[in-house]
Parts: sequence; C-alpha cells; structure tokens
Amino acid sequence: MLQTVAHDCSQSCACPSEPQRCPLGTSLVLDGCGCCKVCAKQLGDPCSLLEPCDHHKELYCDYALLSDTETGICMAQEGQTCDLGGVIYRSGESFQPSCKHQCVCINGEIGCVPMCASDVRLPSPDCPYPRRIQIPGKCCEEWVCDQTPPDHFYQSVVAGASQIHPLPSSHPISVSRHAIPHEPPAESPRDNCIVQTTEWSECSATCGMAVSSRITNDNQGCQLERQTRICMIRPCNNQLEKEIKKGRKCIRTPKAQRVMRFELSGCSSARLYRPKFCGVCTDNRCCTPHTTVTAEVEFRCPEGDFFTKRMMFIKSCSCHYDCPQENDIFLASTVRRMIGDYDNM
Repeated sequence: MLQTVAHDCSQSCACPSEPQRCPLGTSLVLDGCGCCKVCAKQLGDPCSLLEPCDHHKELYCDYALLSDTETGICMAQEGQTCDLGGVIYRSGESFQPSCKHQCVCINGEIGCVPMCASDVRLPSPDCPYPRRIQIPGKCCEEWVCDQTPPDHFYQSVVAGASQIHPLPSSHPISVSRHAIPHEPPAESPRDNCIVQTTEWSECSATCGMAVSSRITNDNQGCQLERQTRICMIRPCNNQLEKEIKKGRKCIRTPKAQRVMRFELSGCSSARLYRPKFCGVCTDNRCCTPHTTVTAEVEFRCPEGDFFTKRMMFIKSCSCHYDCPQENDIFLASTVRRMIGDYDNM
C-alpha cells in the first residue's frame, strides 16, 4: 500500500499500489480528497466524497435526495436526451443497444465502445492457422486453431508422405542418410500480405467530438482490424449562419476565429490548435469533409494522466443535399469518399 496525504482532507489516505480495474465504459477518476484513483460511480449509483460520480459523463452527486448528508445519488446535469430507434435515453445514462456495444448518452450525443475483443492472434507453432468463428449461444466470435490452411488440406498429406528436401543447386554435396533436414525459415504473414484499407467512415455526429473508423489489414498479422479516429466537423451551438457573406447561401470551410484546445472526456489537448471546420448553408444543403488529414493529438487529464488519439483535421469541405441523419451513431456503416485523406503520424 502506498501511503499518501490528501491535499484537501484532514486525514491521511491509503491507496492501492495497483490502480483499480473498472468495468468497460467506466472512468478511473480521483476521489474527492484528491488522493486515490477510483472507479467512478454511474447514473443512479450512491456517491460520496470518496466515491465520486463520473464527471466525464457530466454526472454530479446530488446530496439533497437522501437524508444522509454524506451520501448522495449520481444525477445527470440537465442536457438533451438521445433517441435511438425510438427509445429515449437521459443524458448521462448508459445502455446496451446490442450485446456487442456499451453506449452512453451525453447531452444529445451517443458514444459507444465495443464489448467484444478486437485482438489479433498471430500464427505460432502451436496454432499455425488461427481464425475466428461464431460460437452458438455466444455474442462475440472466438479464436480457434487449425493445423492446416483452410484451402490447402492436401498439403498435410504431401508433407507426411515426402521427406525429400532439395539442396541448393549452387552447392552440390552428398547427404548422409541420417542427416537432419533444415526447415525453411518461418514466413511472416506480413511478407505476402495484400494490404487493403477502406475509406474512413463519416463522422458519427454532425457537431462536437465524434468518431470515424475504417477497416484495414495493414498490420504484422495481415488480419482485418477496425481503426478509429476522433473527429469534429464543427463545434455545437456555433452560429455559423451569421458568417455567411451577403449574396451567398453557404459558408463552406470556415476557420476557428481563435486558437483552441480540443476537449475529450474531460481531458484537453496539450497543444493549441486553430482548425478548419465545415460550415452551413441556408438552402437545406449540408457541408461535410472533402479533404482531410489524420494526425496524432496528445490529451492531458485533470488526474495527471495523458493519452494520444488519432484525429481528423479538415482541409476542405463540400456542400451537398446528401445529408447524414442527426444523432446516428451507426453512420460508420456507410462511407462517403474523402479525397486526399492521408495519415500524418
């Protein structure tokens, strides 16, 4: 146990040497004494000074609901509700629309994290040909091991029947009957990989921080995986219509009027940025990214942690009538081609 003294509490506190492991979608935050990191309480959970609510989801501890003045209930700050398939969720409420996703509503916007592991299993001597299969009665696919390639079962027969190992033609030598044959070096899946990468999907929200994704096999195992990046098409509650020039119907790619820090889950970007956004139109057209670049952004949190995320930066936008629907978190299933998008890692 690590003994530390809280800055704003009268008594010393003891913190575990290892941080707590929180359920998926639950934040690890400092307690009210600023001493230990604990798993944040969720909407409707009892809360206290040492068991704070998840401020990343804009929850607060309401002490007026219980007679016990030291214990409250986590409540959501007033915000817009979310509508998903006709079901209304309160701001700050967590829910599972399917067994594969854990979602949360935050002020009218829905964010989700996958419940199924997206790990990649590489070939090994014990498992030369791993593959995923769907197990009846289970939600997530699981890995199984095949000993032969799916389309080349005859190779095992050939390998068992033939013990002949050809010699290099440039070095003819005699071989003893008991000589141990040299196996060829193991071939990496990356060596013969035909790299395939989809376009980035549309941003999952029309304003504020959101997510887009793509599928690629550009990795050491040549396995398909989903990559994500955060994106912001435009800030919310930003009256861009006022910036449209007289005689025009759209403002296409406005630039932020001043430098800013990006905010994500209560954390702020370490650097200041002055990004471009997609504008608005007065004739029912919508403006979406046309040319983008992907770069790494470092975020720093009040608890002292930091992390890095891929983020989309807009170069130019186009305005059209093919508009995405509001508050649709599953826009990742459709793709609008963006010209000239590239990684700037």
